[in-house]
Amino acid sequence: MDNELTMEVTIQTLLELLEAKKYSRARDEILKNNTVIIAEILEEIIENLGIEKAVILFRTFPKDVSVEVFAYLPIDDQIEIISVITDKEIQHIIDELAFDDMIDVLEELPANVVSKILSRTPKEKRKLINTFLNYPETSAGSLMTPDYISLKRDMTVEEALNHIKEVGMARETVYTCYVKDAERKLVGIVSLRNLVISDSNIKVEEMMHEDMIYVSVLDDQEYVSDLFKKYGFLAIPVVDNEERLVGIITFDDILDVIDEETTEDFHKMAGVAVSTEEYLDMSVWKHVKNRLPWLFVLMVALMITGFIITKFETILSQVIVLVAYLPLLMGTGGNSGAQSSTLIIRSLAIGDVVLKDAAKVLWKEVRVSFMIGFLLSLLNFAKIFLLDGEGPLIALTVCASMLTVIMIAKIIGGLLPMAAKKIGIDPALMASPMITSLTDMISVVTYFALATLILGI
Repeated sequence: MDNELTMEVTIQTLLELLEAKKYSRARDEILKNNTVIIAEILEEIIENLGIEKAVILFRTFPKDVSVEVFAYLPIDDQIEIISVITDKEIQHIIDELAFDDMIDVLEELPANVVSKILSRTPKEKRKLINTFLNYPETSAGSLMTPDYISLKRDMTVEEALNHIKEVGMARETVYTCYVKDAERKLVGIVSLRNLVISDSNIKVEEMMHEDMIYVSVLDDQEYVSDLFKKYGFLAIPVVDNEERLVGIITFDDILDVIDEETTEDFHKMAGVAVSTEEYLDMSVWKHVKNRLPWLFVLMVALMITGFIITKFETILSQVIVLVAYLPLLMGTGGNSGAQSSTLIIRSLAIGDVVLKDAAKVLWKEVRVSFMIGFLLSLLNFAKIFLLDGEGPLIALTVCASMLTVIMIAKIIGGLLPMAAKKIGIDPALMASPMITSLTDMISVVTYFALATLILGI
């Protein structure tokens, strides 16, 4: 039995047990799984039976399991559970969550609930939480955790290892340790590997690396994710304006950011307003509001294309067969531009292409578009002349237009995202819908201009 089928059987069994109010058996059944799977199953229970049944089952979990499961639940389900359980249960979960997970939950809770939680939190921790909650949502400060291993530069290796053993279980990672001076400024990093294999009497400052990559609390999360991808970090230190170490960002947190940024790019490339809500959770009206503006803009662009066509009514009335090949040109131009823009947008996102590569992109797209345009035009010339039975001048008009349109579309598709980035606009906005509308207008103008020239109309 494969994993997916096993999961379905488990969920169905649990739903039946909960419907029959056999909560002890349901608890024993669900606890056979690890905490990640338990969280997934609990999501299904909430969706099928509602939050009340799910909370009854949740309350039967051992305390350590309930906290871990809670951390893996989507934020919407976390808020639903918190809205039902007691203040004491909320306080226990908040106290036991990893600091960065706790901040994520507190950011989504109503202000009155947060105030109630903070009123029962020790002063120092409350001050730290308030600091984190005040960082901009998409900044490095909102992602970081203060749970890191901090060492002093005058420690010996033996003292450092003893310190790691003492505090390591409460930290996000022990693989990289951060060295601070008396003013809490970051002065170096040292890996656990180097500590373990080094002589016990060596000072930390003798083996630490002072050439470090770090980010500021106000740096954008997309910049931070780029650093993780570029250097392959497991964690990266975060400093304030005075270069004092205030936290670290770990790889598991940046994975969520990468997922969010990718989703955001997909939305923009499809001409849809960015939203963090899941598709099925979003209301019909919200979907309409997210999609309508771009469709309106693109519709106006198509109106302009229609206006251009009406200006060439004389040509169309004299050579009516030209109309039959107009969709072919517009579609091929749009598809060609979309190919280039998609490749360049992705290359910009992952750093394969930078703005100074514009000339290289232009030269490459010129060569690629000419070869593609020539081959497609050759095939279409044979089809129009031999199969459709049209005259050589009609075939030449269509094929010359196709070559020109493909070259223009691919060059625009390659350079427009780079131009957008240059002026501070997200390159993803220059994706398929925008490029297609633009190349439609170019196709019409090019087609009829060449028809006038070649056919002498």
